[in-house]
Amino acid sequence: MAFAFPDSVRALLPRRFRDRRPRVAVVRLSGTIGAVSPIRPGLSIGGVAGSLERAFGMPGVKAVALLINSPGGSPAQSHLIHRRIRALAEEKRLPVIAFVEDVAASGGYMIACAADEIIADPTSIVGSIGVVSSGFGFHGLLEKLGVERRVHTQGEAKSMLDPFRPEDPADVERLKRIQADVQDLFTGLVTARRPTLARTENLFTGAVWTGRQALPLGLVDALGDLRTAMRARFGETVDLRLVAEARGGLVSRLLRRGGAPGGIELAEGAMAAVAERAAFARYGL
Repeated sequence: MAFAFPDSVRALLPRRFRDRRPRVAVVRLSGTIGAVSPIRPGLSIGGVAGSLERAFGMPGVKAVALLINSPGGSPAQSHLIHRRIRALAEEKRLPVIAFVEDVAASGGYMIACAADEIIADPTSIVGSIGVVSSGFGFHGLLEKLGVERRVHTQGEAKSMLDPFRPEDPADVERLKRIQADVQDLFTGLVTARRPTLARTENLFTGAVWTGRQALPLGLVDALGDLRTAMRARFGETVDLRLVAEARGGLVSRLLRRGGAPGGIELAEGAMAAVAERAAFARYGL
């Protein structure tokens, strides 16, 4: 039988002991996944581990909600974040609910699959269960400029997919084998975490769906938003506690790096911003 403090005594206690409202920790996971640039870091296990630890360790928490808005990125970082969420959920024995905002695609959907439930807005973009690699080839440009590329390696695959050399079919075949292995892991993870998936042929082709389309396919469990869903589950007085990100803003990151950015860093930051915008633009966002 739980002990209840009299109201006269409760008023003298610290707030965390006075507050009877059910509490849900909220972690926002937004942006592309992986090391984008020193100035513009993407989602990574190093960047989100602290927020996740604080969320799952919050006193009196009844559940952890993940606000996801990501077009994907690094498979490794996506998988590491997924595994950390599952480890903490099992350790703390807390339910995890993912809420999709604009998009949970590719690695973003892998992270969402760490939740026990996925709730999406009807217009959210969900899916893209596949693997992609992209780049540029500059060998023709070097020839026009009269520049000679000199590369010396030990190991025939060491300069695989060098953008300054013509594409080698053997390199492409090797890359496809790597992609197939990552895809096998991705599909196995989704299948294990989403047992109610509809058995359709195109679920694992990299296709995407709106939240409303994804519901009958089993990719999401319900349509809705954080506030409405948590109030329906825990009551109108539910305390939604947003766990602040620990990575800091631009100024704090520059101070940790020891000074203002140089021209190369600024250029990298600008290119990273363009790349991130392009990643979201793939889904019409």
